[in-house]
Amino acid sequence: MEGLDTQIRREDLDDILEQFHGKPSELIPALQAVQEQYGYIPREFVKPLADALHVFPSQVQGVMTFYAQFAMTPRGRNIVRVCRGTACHVRGGRGVLRLVSRTLGLEDGETTEDLKFTLETVACLGACALSPVMVVNKTYYGQMNPNRIETVLDAL
Repeated sequence: MEGLDTQIRREDLDDILEQFHGKPSELIPALQAVQEQYGYIPREFVKPLADALHVFPSQVQGVMTFYAQFAMTPRGRNIVRVCRGTACHVRGGRGVLRLVSRTLGLEDGETTEDLKFTLETVACLGACALSPVMVVNKTYYGQMNPNRIETVLDAL
């Protein structure tokens, strides 16, 4: 995620917002673009986003807090998601979460100080046939066990 190494500059936000033509209906795509650039949505961008899209700052904040996809604090370069869904739970997902948590030294929602990893749990990853499942960034890893977890995390 290149955005974590990028200094936050207002000029970058202006460049991003140019593609959205000031339409309120483009709030979510604009937030996604900002997050893609920085890895999160800096709080100081709420007012400029609202002004550019002709909405209230409270609307921007409301969307940011409603949707789990948006982060308001820096996240790690590697987002590790562990499924909590029924199929994963039945096939050992809780153990996967415990091992990942212990290996990274993180609880759900936390990020390492060096911004290398963020650990998140999700209700379902939609890959039940592969359960238990873990996703690192956009790569799915199925049928997780202690050896596979160690191999995946060590590679990062």
